[in-house]
Amino acid sequence: MLERARVIAKDHAILSTELEANYSPKLAKKAGELSETANLLKAWEKAQESITALEGILVDKSSDRELKDLATEELSESKTVFQDAAMKLRASLLPKHPFAGLPCLLEVRPGAGGDEAAIFAGDLLRMYQAFCKRSGLRASLLKLDSSDGHGAEQVQEAILEVEGENAYDILRCEAGIHRVQRVPATEKQGRVHTSAVSVLVLPSFPENPTETLGTASFDNPESDYYIDPKDVRTDVMRARGAGGQHVNTTDSAVRLTHIPTNTVVAVQDGRSQHKNRAKAWQILRSRIAQARREAREEELAQMRLSVVGVAKMGRGDKIRTYNWGQARVTDHRSGITVHNLDDVMAGGENIDSIMQSVRAWMVERDLEALTADEQLEKKKSI
Repeated sequence: MLERARVIAKDHAILSTELEANYSPKLAKKAGELSETANLLKAWEKAQESITALEGILVDKSSDRELKDLATEELSESKTVFQDAAMKLRASLLPKHPFAGLPCLLEVRPGAGGDEAAIFAGDLLRMYQAFCKRSGLRASLLKLDSSDGHGAEQVQEAILEVEGENAYDILRCEAGIHRVQRVPATEKQGRVHTSAVSVLVLPSFPENPTETLGTASFDNPESDYYIDPKDVRTDVMRARGAGGQHVNTTDSAVRLTHIPTNTVVAVQDGRSQHKNRAKAWQILRSRIAQARREAREEELAQMRLSVVGVAKMGRGDKIRTYNWGQARVTDHRSGITVHNLDDVMAGGENIDSIMQSVRAWMVERDLEALTADEQLEKKKSI
């Protein structure tokens, strides 16, 4: 990885020299793409030099006590800077995820656990809403199916649309099975139950995809975002639940079924059939695009597994446990444990720490996958 970074930095230096002599928009764009890695390599090398110099002071017998104490203090800070620079440098070497810069749809659904799972789904939904508000991300409910029971909201399905810079990239680490261990409100004998909630993170596509996605638009059959309208069955019906007289007299609910994959999306939140239809298409397109990408990633993961043993944690895996009795949250990917459950559930800074540790874990896994891909290419060429 370090060798790759140095090659990129060298190419950036060459392009910068060429630009000084003869400016070209094409060269400027290329140089801009390489500049992040080049600058991060400089920061990494500077931090490494600082650590080497400080360690030299500590082993130098001629250094006085005061100087060594100062070096010890600065060494700890320099190592922190070095580790941060190393993580950012590794991340810069990875190909950018095609959905990274997009808004996202965050879907929350209860799994095993009955009413308690539905109550915890509501807890997670509020956690993500609070996190988005604190992080400057715009979050709006695209869909909410819920009911009241046992003094708490029970969520059967919620879809939160999150907009903001790199929203998908920020939240994609949340996809998977979230497990809760606590005494449910429905429990009469005080026994601890284990329930689960599924969280999906999907890309949310703009109305005009060519501005963000380029040629991979909704009309290009070769793109992940394309859905043939002939493959989709549309059913309209009367909405159920609260809504007054209008609900009973208007066919405003819309259900779309993508026949080849049997993917079903039903929306009845709004009074307008047109708006419900638009929401349903947005959700359907996101689910299909994500499923197509995951299918390709799974195929690659199986190939990598046969070469260097690099597997991929899927969205059906248990990723995190929230333990009320011990007031802790443990993420099973990065291994981090936080003993401030209340702050996590309030969308506070502790959830930032968890997400950051998982993103670092994801970078390491992606680097392993990149190395495996290179080994696959070498194997094919032999």
